[in-house]
Amino acid sequence: MVKIANIVFNPFTNDSRVLKESVSLSKNGYKVEVIAHGDQNLEQIEQKDGFKIVRFNYLDRKVIKSKVDKLKIYLSWIKETVNYIKDFDILHCNDLNTLPIGFIVKKIYNKDIKIVYDAHEYETEINGLSGIQKTLTKILEKFLIKYTDKVITVSDAIANEYVKLYNIEKPALVLNTPQFKQIEKKDIFREKFNIPKENTIFLYQGGLSSGRGIEILLESFKLVDDEKSVIVFMGYGPLEYLVKESAEKNDNIYFHPAVSPDVLLDYTSSADFGISTIEDSCLSYRYCLPNKMFEYLMAEIPVIVSNLHEMKRLVEDNKVGVVAKENTPKGLSETVKEALQSDKEKLQHNIQKVKEIYNWEEQEKVLLEVYKDLDAN
Repeated sequence: MVKIANIVFNPFTNDSRVLKESVSLSKNGYKVEVIAHGDQNLEQIEQKDGFKIVRFNYLDRKVIKSKVDKLKIYLSWIKETVNYIKDFDILHCNDLNTLPIGFIVKKIYNKDIKIVYDAHEYETEINGLSGIQKTLTKILEKFLIKYTDKVITVSDAIANEYVKLYNIEKPALVLNTPQFKQIEKKDIFREKFNIPKENTIFLYQGGLSSGRGIEILLESFKLVDDEKSVIVFMGYGPLEYLVKESAEKNDNIYFHPAVSPDVLLDYTSSADFGISTIEDSCLSYRYCLPNKMFEYLMAEIPVIVSNLHEMKRLVEDNKVGVVAKENTPKGLSETVKEALQSDKEKLQHNIQKVKEIYNWEEQEKVLLEVYKDLDAN
């Protein structure tokens, strides 16, 4: 049986992409182990959904703030991981920070090992990356990508950029889509927050952090003069306090904690529109296709998205929502008004068609084809 190490430098507690890939590969005859780092209250070894989880080293990101300390832990984690996986058949390296492991194993221990590089973002153009750190990141990726056997990424625009940058074959496109699910619409938010039935609920779900347009959205709903339009923020992150403060001061803003993946779409379906706002602060964001967009569509609610390349193209090509003309508070508040006037019946018809295309079952086919090609070479 072909043995795969699915490597990720996080504690692997809510990484839905790595989880779906691991389940798909294990149920199709591969022996999969997810290699992650340790964290508070996590087992070093676990069995889950047909695959094994192994965690090395301990990194509590809330407590360990020093970059030097984090680097020491990262290097120690690399050493332990390399020693453990050097006899595997395939290394599935998620994000650039795990790709050095593939290089070390291939060059020193196992020249026949196959390396799959799964770039979850435009890795050298991520938010906050600048100066010497950005230069070194570009040099590192350009050097390491030569040792990969297959590259996977998350949007067509990013795939095209990798072709231009590194003169490689076009990376396989495996989108961050949820599993297909027939939806029974719920009304959880109205029941929990006592929101009147005639009100329209807009939902932002996901990380409450900078670059996601949280501040812009909050200001937008303070500007919306329609008292029947409300927004629910569901998630967690550094800006959670700001959302809670705004919810206390504004009757049309609500906060709900993040929920587990197994009930997520029940909550999502309780909204009328899903909002995915990303700020145009880096190329990785400009070319992104956030998984929350696909979650909204799977939950059968139309979407409002930022005026960014890939997001705009998906919404306009499939006619499943509204694109903001400007990524500003005024622009988004105007988009909310436009959404209220949209043809809901037509949107629902289009969403039903899109669900059949943008689901994990379809993306799994691409992933398995990548691995089939690896087996053949």
